[in-house]
Amino acid sequence: MAREFHRADRVADAMRRELAQLIQKEVRDPRLGMVNINDVEVSRDLTVAKVFVTFVGEDDRSQINTSMEVLNKAAGFLRRLLAHSIQMRAIPRLQFHYDETSVRGQALSALIDKAVSSDREHQDNSDSKED
Repeated sequence: MAREFHRADRVADAMRRELAQLIQKEVRDPRLGMVNINDVEVSRDLTVAKVFVTFVGEDDRSQINTSMEVLNKAAGFLRRLLAHSIQMRAIPRLQFHYDETSVRGQALSALIDKAVSSDREHQDNSDSKED
């Protein structure tokens, strides 16, 4: 069955595309590195938009917190720019959140790789003892 797209989904998609460009071109704070917008969730009443972001090549938690402060302080500015590019009566209030899913995924992938290599090493050692 085809999934129904609600207005909030369409607004979220448009906001994700526009915010990616606006943050890159308009936010000039040197404390902010490269930002990836992973997802935007807009409430059903279109009043709040949660923007989930990650930072390219950034692992330092204090730098991540600083970058999140920069984005949340620029939320009003970005909302005003969105109002010019997206034709809506009211633009949702922006709330930026750090998305840890990619970091967790990389950590889990590293653990899996480590377990597989350890298993292979253990298997190779047991095979050589049998000879």
